[in-house]
Amino acid sequence: MTQRSESRPEPSGDGEKGAIQSIERAAAVLSLLDQETRTLTPSVVAERLGLNRTTAHRYLLSLQKSGFLGPGYGPGPLLDQLTALSSPRQRILDFAPAILRQLADQTGLTAVLSFLGRTGAVVTRVEEATAGTVVLTIPVGTVLELRAAQTRVLLAFQSDPAVVRRMHAPLSDEDARRESDCFARVRRERLAWADLGRAGIASVAAPVFGNRDVQAAMGLLGTAAMLDPDAPESSRVAHLREAADRLSALIAN
Repeated sequence: MTQRSESRPEPSGDGEKGAIQSIERAAAVLSLLDQETRTLTPSVVAERLGLNRTTAHRYLLSLQKSGFLGPGYGPGPLLDQLTALSSPRQRILDFAPAILRQLADQTGLTAVLSFLGRTGAVVTRVEEATAGTVVLTIPVGTVLELRAAQTRVLLAFQSDPAVVRRMHAPLSDEDARRESDCFARVRRERLAWADLGRAGIASVAAPVFGNRDVQAAMGLLGTAAMLDPDAPESSRVAHLREAADRLSALIAN
């Protein structure tokens, strides 16, 4: 009796492409979680991602079933598990508060720590100056713009060019080239200034490294009178550099 072998069709590229798109869409849904949006709803996902509500609801249910989201469509147990595995980040969070507190006291400005998110730097820790009559601050969880100082620092030292290309995709070709030119200066000076067009407000950031790769950004936020890009070696900027270097040394040990 002769056994006939069956030929199996090669997997289609369309199926693989669809799977990748689903992963990217799921990541986009999760990226909507921030300080202002602690839980998601089908209407929120649909509005912000341009989906219909049925599709948005299907993604939420799938992410909940897999553990990325909890029962109320907030962060789920799998996100907590993944966060716990990020040891360099946890070490930064352990050491950063005291260093940021000292930096805020030394400079009289608001000290900020951020990690790179899907669309920009995400504010993770904030220490405000205890002295002075004017205090500028920013909420934890805020996703900073592409031209924010901390986003620029994190992208300038980003080792994966695909990350930079993805984040710069919404920019025009001219604006993307301008940002790339800015990165060359950031890498040379290990310092980035914001360019947000907000009169009277300035911010500057320095990289925090761990095992040679950039891990976080440390920044100062204040008035333009206290932070002047034309005086990049002021005592306040020097304190910022020292604080970022000290945190880098601690997490590298």
